[in-house]
Amino acid sequence: MTPTELVGLVRRLLGEVERLRAQNEKLGAALVGLRVENQTLKDEIARLKHLPPRPPLKPSGMEKATDRPEGGAQRDEDGASKRRRGPGVLRLSIDRTETLSVEAPAGSRHKGFEDIIVQDLMLKAETTRYRRERWETPEGERLIALLPAGIVGGCGPHLHRLVLMLHFQGQMTCERIVALLTGLGLAISKRQVVRLVTAKLDSFRAEDEAVLRAGLAGAPFVTVDDTGARHAGKACFTTHIGSDRFTAFRTGKSRLAFLNRLLGGTARYVINAAAIAYMRNADLPHDVIDRLAGHASLIFGSREEWMDHLRALGLADLRVTPDPVRAASEAGLWGAIEAAGLIGQTVIVSDDAGQFRVGDHALCWVHAERLVHKLVPANDKQRNAVAVAKRMIWWFYRRLKAYKLAPGAQQASLLRSQFDRIFKRRTGYATLDRLSKRLLGRKDELLRVLERPEIPLNTNASENDIRAFVTKRKISGGTVSENGRQARDAMLGLAKTCMKLKIPFFDYLGARLGIPGPAIPRLETLVSPAPT
Repeated sequence: MTPTELVGLVRRLLGEVERLRAQNEKLGAALVGLRVENQTLKDEIARLKHLPPRPPLKPSGMEKATDRPEGGAQRDEDGASKRRRGPGVLRLSIDRTETLSVEAPAGSRHKGFEDIIVQDLMLKAETTRYRRERWETPEGERLIALLPAGIVGGCGPHLHRLVLMLHFQGQMTCERIVALLTGLGLAISKRQVVRLVTAKLDSFRAEDEAVLRAGLAGAPFVTVDDTGARHAGKACFTTHIGSDRFTAFRTGKSRLAFLNRLLGGTARYVINAAAIAYMRNADLPHDVIDRLAGHASLIFGSREEWMDHLRALGLADLRVTPDPVRAASEAGLWGAIEAAGLIGQTVIVSDDAGQFRVGDHALCWVHAERLVHKLVPANDKQRNAVAVAKRMIWWFYRRLKAYKLAPGAQQASLLRSQFDRIFKRRTGYATLDRLSKRLLGRKDELLRVLERPEIPLNTNASENDIRAFVTKRKISGGTVSENGRQARDAMLGLAKTCMKLKIPFFDYLGARLGIPGPAIPRLETLVSPAPT
């Protein structure tokens, strides 16, 4: 063969190799999709047969790995860790001191005392008969003495506190609470227990709403997440909103529902500069925006008024993408939030779920890295590309943690350049390259910490808080009544808020139910930062 023919043959062979490589990647991607579909079907079969579910995907360990110093934990000369146990019993206050004696033979010398700290708990049923005086005035009016505060359906405040503790913080079902209380000598039914955990909780729900408003107004950031829930026999979702000082749970999932929660549950719509900017970002047609912005009415106090306005403008009948009713409603709610100053400078940190992508938004790095961790490479080249990408992301994540401790403009500029170099790399693994391009497009949200070093790099706090709700769902299933749903959301949120504020939930419940003990101020006053 002539050299020209050999060159042509080599070119054809190289083209064939590239074609086979592309086809192999396509088949590998199809195989991964089939594996996922097969696993989904297996999970569905297991659910229908009431079999144990498969274990979740093991975390990559990026967060813990980047927390450790380069040389590992500090140790002393003998190789033992320098970590020491906490004070333990030294923090306890002694309620009673009892001296124990021993008969010693003659000639013995007294060598002092050996102290042993013993903790104990006494539970005792107590039944009280209240004899209420009754009087009739000369005018015929009847007077009767009032019962002490905190009595609900024949149950005193101490019993009410115990039931609330067991159900919401101890995660006990009503049936088990009934069994425990009857074993202690109380005559109580499941209906009474249900009444204690759902009725007469208006003050708790009001405080929970106040905590959410104070947290949104004063916190530099909130982390958000959601999980599945059951209510009235229907599948729904519960949203977590929290920071390092408060936690709130609200049921419902959609961007409209989330914005409604940020408004405190009220439906109010305002067309202002923030709403117009939101509509432009949502790619609403200019004529729709002009119709809304140019109308004389710009503030609407209810959902009905707003929908009547949209119908009058002819937006309700439009069948286009994006849906003008949905986008305009989101914009109106966001305008109301901005007008009321409910968010302020608060950054919303999320896992990139669409309903949370509003306002000043930041992305969770753990969820971003998890996208790479979940890839299923088909050959050694792809496995190596994924391993290199994960190492680079871990290295960059460690640099971001160091930046939070000592922020600076020069370091921020360097980190932005390094981010570009990491996510502009092309590896030849098409799925990984598409993922890198996608993350590169979210650069501003992933690097929000460079502008606001006080915000977290992940939503681990939300996932930790929401575990209490998941445990509650697994133990008790779902709620039936609206009172039950509101009580579940409010009490779980207040219990988590007390924990973050280092307030014993037992003392908090006692203070709210009128039981003598430590005075606990309103939680919203503790959530809001002190004026400087």
